[in-house]
Amino acid sequence: MKLSTSALWLAGLLFAACTNQPKSTNEDYASLVNPLIGTDFTGNTYPGAQVPFGMVQLSPDNGLPGWDRIAGYFYPDSTIAGFSHTHLSGTGAGDLYDISFLPVTLPYEEAEAPLGIHSRFSHQDEQASAGYYQVRLTDYDINVELTATERCGIQRYTFPQAQSAIFLNLAKAMNWDATQDSHIEVIDSVTIRGYRYSDGWARNQKIYFCTRFSRPFTQMSLDTTALEKDGKRIGTGTIARFDYSTQQGEQITLVTALSGVSMEGAERNLRAEAPDNDFDTYRQKAEAAWNKALGNIQIKTDNHDEKVVFYTALYHSMLAPTIYDDVDGQYYGPDGKNHQTDGWTHYSTFSLWDTYRAAHPLFTLTQPERVNDMVKSLLAFSEQNGRLPVWNFYGSETDMMIGYHAVAVIADAYLKGIGDFDAEKALAACVATANLDNYRGIGFYKKNGYVPFDLDNPSGGDDWSLSKTLEYAFDDYCIAVMADKMGKKDIAEEFYARSQNYRNVYNPTSTFMQPKDKAGQFVKDFQAEDYTPHICESNGWQYFWSVQHDINGLIALSGGQERFAQKLDSMFTFQPSDKSKLPIFSTGMIGQYAHGNEPGHHVAYLYNKVNQPWKGQKYLRQIMTTLYTNTPAGLCGNEDCGQMSAWYVFSAMGFYPVNPVSGEYEIGSPLFPETVLQLTNGKTFKITAHNMNPENTYIQSVKLNGQPLGKSYITHQQIMEGGTLDIEMGSSPGKTWW
Repeated sequence: MKLSTSALWLAGLLFAACTNQPKSTNEDYASLVNPLIGTDFTGNTYPGAQVPFGMVQLSPDNGLPGWDRIAGYFYPDSTIAGFSHTHLSGTGAGDLYDISFLPVTLPYEEAEAPLGIHSRFSHQDEQASAGYYQVRLTDYDINVELTATERCGIQRYTFPQAQSAIFLNLAKAMNWDATQDSHIEVIDSVTIRGYRYSDGWARNQKIYFCTRFSRPFTQMSLDTTALEKDGKRIGTGTIARFDYSTQQGEQITLVTALSGVSMEGAERNLRAEAPDNDFDTYRQKAEAAWNKALGNIQIKTDNHDEKVVFYTALYHSMLAPTIYDDVDGQYYGPDGKNHQTDGWTHYSTFSLWDTYRAAHPLFTLTQPERVNDMVKSLLAFSEQNGRLPVWNFYGSETDMMIGYHAVAVIADAYLKGIGDFDAEKALAACVATANLDNYRGIGFYKKNGYVPFDLDNPSGGDDWSLSKTLEYAFDDYCIAVMADKMGKKDIAEEFYARSQNYRNVYNPTSTFMQPKDKAGQFVKDFQAEDYTPHICESNGWQYFWSVQHDINGLIALSGGQERFAQKLDSMFTFQPSDKSKLPIFSTGMIGQYAHGNEPGHHVAYLYNKVNQPWKGQKYLRQIMTTLYTNTPAGLCGNEDCGQMSAWYVFSAMGFYPVNPVSGEYEIGSPLFPETVLQLTNGKTFKITAHNMNPENTYIQSVKLNGQPLGKSYITHQQIMEGGTLDIEMGSSPGKTWW
């Protein structure tokens, strides 16, 4: 995980030269990042090279399919079958792996499909940091180094003396992804270009590329395979081999640009971002970009592992959404057409069911200029697809998960005064998406106030009806508060009323949210501990609390603060009856609480709402110190494009957006003696935790700018105004500071 002394020195110079840098720090944040965190157990992260929010995620692929290898790489594996340029960070869905290169010496190692041509490797010969990855391919004694720009991947291979070759595989299918057509053509002695069309989780993906080699290849040969579907040829699978005679220590650098638009677009990206073959310069620029982004939050702690976990979490939070346009602003839309931005950057890869909770609110503090462009990207998608996205990437809607949570991202940005996007157009898109009567039970929901579990379900799969009702109610609240601020009283009243629909699925007999049928009857034999098709990746315990917009209403519905507090206690202490039968997404368990999945991420903070904050502080500290570690298995659940890590970043600072559009952050239990937010408006916000040590979990008092806070939360406005939050820590529970 260490850089060379000369590389650190030069990266430090570049870091210091960047504008808008954190003040009074010599920290090399990029070197603190451990991208191997989350590559084991259920994290499903990848260890390769990327810049913040970059289109390119250049990372090794083990070459075998399986849920554990969704991100292409699984730490317990010992093979590498290629270095591909596109990956998804912890999504639980296997797609991409585009434009895959592998250097070899002859004769090369080849196994039966699906592994194919490959090499063994050892973790002892591997290192990774922000913007850089290195591994030695054991079977060939080839050292591989990876770095990236926003739209380009740069690979440097150091060869032994041998007859060598570099393979480019555009034919291989892995997990949910399968090539539909591919093409490679030679431009000159060192330049090729082409495309890979594929179908997978996202349909009709089109990725174009242009690659420049640092020295001419001796010859190129192509191996093509006819690709068929339903007995008809649909395209060609292409594998290229580039031959070299290499000397000991000889280095060959490959620079590959991607585009979603055209081969010509990829060529323009290559010329603009990577005009030469100087690997070290690109690596230094990538590290400088990460130092700038990571330096927006500075922590002080003597615990090295805590630093690594924090800055890796902050790093993971900025791997998605991803840039998805060319340097000239062209991008491929969901309507199958190319479009042009007007001075803004287009983004894709929106895991909204996950990231609306904490990742996007974190961006409003650390990346507000990107938030503006992300909102514009969501609105452009709506114009081209007829509705706001649910889970989109590479110009395609996957329709994965539920809700219409793009409205939460849009409303949050508007309510915080971020950006110059068209608010009228944004509200219209939100309302139109929320009124799609033929989409996922919305029509029934509008008329009857809930989604029934026995509504027509042609797929025969999970209906997730209870979860849909609760998610829709929250999104409706987002629309209401945005409309209210805009003076659209009729819209606000309509959606405020809809936001109360969560009440329609509360069963006072069971004291849980419970699925209903079309006749309005609660499902029979309901057990809150059971995982059913009516609840999205959770059970009745875990989804009960999904009323982030009206916690006081939920408390009243539950019978008052005392009963609500008792239910919270039970949530964290009622153990699963058979842990061996828990589904794959129920990880990081504390009682019925599952930190490895998103619906419960706000629950520990709800103790604030019943005046028992010390109980939440206990669990928050437990989660942070035991479920986030500096190990490959250091994430207890899917990273989900930054949400798992954004939760940690917020919580370690000491606060969290329970209701993401409220502009309020509930105070928890800070992890560090000092945290400083370097805000983009030039101000700083400092959180100082006095008497901090592992035993002092509990807050004794809180002051904002020297005055008692008097509330369980701080506001976004208070943070953006700059100042100091002083938190007195102690070992005694049972204290309320407001």
